[in-house]
Amino acid sequence: MLKIRLRRVGSKHRALYRVVVSDSRKRPTGRFIENLGTYDPGTDPATIKLDVAKAEDWIGKGAQVSPTVKRLLFKAKTAQAV
Repeated sequence: MLKIRLRRVGSKHRALYRVVVSDSRKRPTGRFIENLGTYDPGTDPATIKLDVAKAEDWIGKGAQVSPTVKRLLFKAKTAQAV
């Protein structure tokens, strides 16, 4: 099963995350199929750069979305609508 989830990158105490599509059987820091964007919680406000069209395409193909990524998608969609 495919999942859209966060993958941690960056150094100690300076976390950055990539939003990736990966196989749910692989570990979260392992190989991924496609990079959909980034999330930086360290800025004020948090920076979300996400390709919503690609994410919706993967969801249409049957990929499951993690709860955190679901919230990020909602925020990215509302930011694009404004």
